[in-house]
Amino acid sequence: MHIGAFIEEMERLAPPQLADDFDQERIGLIVEGKPEINKVCCALDSTPAVIAKASMVSADMLVVHHTPLWTPVTQLTGRTAGIIRAILAEEMNLYVMHTNFDRADNGVNDALARLLSLTNVSSLSLGRIGRCSISLSDISRRLGGGVRVWGEIDNKVNILAVVAGSGFELVLLQEAADRGADAFLSAEMKHAVARAAPLACIEATHYALEAPAMRELAARMGWEYIDDPLLTRQLP
Repeated sequence: MHIGAFIEEMERLAPPQLADDFDQERIGLIVEGKPEINKVCCALDSTPAVIAKASMVSADMLVVHHTPLWTPVTQLTGRTAGIIRAILAEEMNLYVMHTNFDRADNGVNDALARLLSLTNVSSLSLGRIGRCSISLSDISRRLGGGVRVWGEIDNKVNILAVVAGSGFELVLLQEAADRGADAFLSAEMKHAVARAAPLACIEATHYALEAPAMRELAARMGWEYIDDPLLTRQLP
């Protein structure tokens, strides 16, 4: 497949216009390599371990959720230099699907809702909300490790709101509470937010909430998924 056709397919799956403003110029084709795409790998992040594995299998394209070039680059040094050097040496393309994939149908938040068997699912501003039929311990097990609970939950949640990534914002918490949620699942809680939260919060790791969607995407597209063991720490 030519790179142009590949990009068209990715933009169909995760339209760029769905992305937050801060993602401008941080999604899409971040590093351009070979024009013909035969082997595609998929990962949450383009870490050195992921790039090394993609190189081993001769990937022409690596699709990730988080860009390695978050701030404007005026120097290529340290870890960033190592990542870009390895990608360029292999003439590998790097494509990023971030907040546009969070919001997309069958994207990050939908994959999380499916993982937790939510039903009657509908959209929040940045996430999803639905009826939950599994226990708190099952939520933790399906996410692959420990969670931290802020507030009171008696091991049963009836209506759960989920926002993959860093979603603990008071405006989102209030939106979920207004929609009848008993609890809110996300990552990277701040103590000031926890003290003011209008409902119970369940904190997992960024990895645990977002990696399932990238695995699901790889399986759906017939790509190879690459995990980095250093990202799988499970205690928030």
